[in-house]
Formats: sequence, structure tokens, C-alpha cells
Amino acid sequence: MFSKVTIALVAAAMAFVQVRGESHTVTFTNDCGYGTPYLWGPDGVLLSTGSPYTSNGPADGLIAYLQIGPCGNNGENCTLVEASLNNAGGSSADISLIPPHSFTVASGFDYYNGCDGQGTDCTDNDCPDAFREPNQTGFEVVCLAANVDLNIKFCD
Repeated sequence: MFSKVTIALVAAAMAFVQVRGESHTVTFTNDCGYGTPYLWGPDGVLLSTGSPYTSNGPADGLIAYLQIGPCGNNGENCTLVEASLNNAGGSSADISLIPPHSFTVASGFDYYNGCDGQGTDCTDNDCPDAFREPNQTGFEVVCLAANVDLNIKFCD
């Protein structure tokens, strides 16, 4: 028979393996020929300036934009892609044009390695699938696949 300590250690190890097993990668496709993709995490941490970023666990509260000069650190004055990649609650991504964000370049995203092809694009200022006011709903693209990855596109 196993002791309570042994059972507790095995349960803790299994929980650790499950948490450590979560991983998400964010990649960029910049077909504009100019600008630098920026990916920021929570608390203003710069995660990438165009190279793939991989999280070893949930990747919540991400924002991305193509820095072409006028963009602030939170993507002000630019087209913003927001995302949270999380196995436990599902992943969600959207495009925001809520002021002070505004359309600058065609931007979009799609999931891969799960929910392949699901995403959206914003190709001009009339983008019908972008948030324009904070109280709007329904523009998030949700993916419930575990360990899903996200490709963020500019001028695609």
C-alpha cells in the first residue's frame, strides 16, 4: 500500500508536469516591407521584436502591433492585436481600434497547431471585425485547443 505522503508526492508531480506541459508560440508574418513587430506581455514586458516567442505556460494579456513610428508602448495610434493563450480557460484573440488605437496597417491573426485557420483580418479603416468601443462584444476569436499557437500578420 502507498502511504499518504507517497500519494501526495505523486499527485504534486503530476500537477507540475501538467502545468509545465502547457506551451504557446506566437509568430509574426510581416509582409509590409517596413516596421518592426512588437509583442508585449503583462506589466509592460517586451517579449519580442519580431522573432517567435514561446511561453512555457499560459500567455495571457498579450498585445502586438507593427511599430512604424507613431505607436506608443501600448500600441497607441496603431492597429492592435490582443491575445490570451491559455489551456485552462481557452484562448482568445482580437483586433482593437478602440481609441487611442487607430488603423495604421492591415493586421490580422490566425491560430495554428489547433483551431487551424480560425482568425480574422483587418485590411482597412472600415474593419468590421475590430473592437471600436470598450463595451462591444463578439469580436474575439476563441480557440479551445490545448497548446494552440498564434500567427500575427501585417500587410498580409
